[in-house]
Amino acid sequence: MSHLENIKRILGTTLQIGDRANRLTEATPLLGNVPEMDSMAVVTVLTAIEEHYGIVIDDDEVSADIFATVGTLVEFVASKGTG
Repeated sequence: MSHLENIKRILGTTLQIGDRANRLTEATPLLGNVPEMDSMAVVTVLTAIEEHYGIVIDDDEVSADIFATVGTLVEFVASKGTG
């Protein structure tokens, strides 16, 4: 499964957005566009990514830029050296 598909699944589950997750593309804005994506959701998404990929995301790595779009989140995960 691609990073994009994994991230869409993680977002769908953690944000509880159901079938809306299937409509997410790399260009889909997250912060300010997906109502469920609040500060607590960011923490939950990051935790789910860490658990899924077996990585550690340090606090100083996290910025709003990572959550600009689904694509920027996918790029961040890929930059962590994940499979």
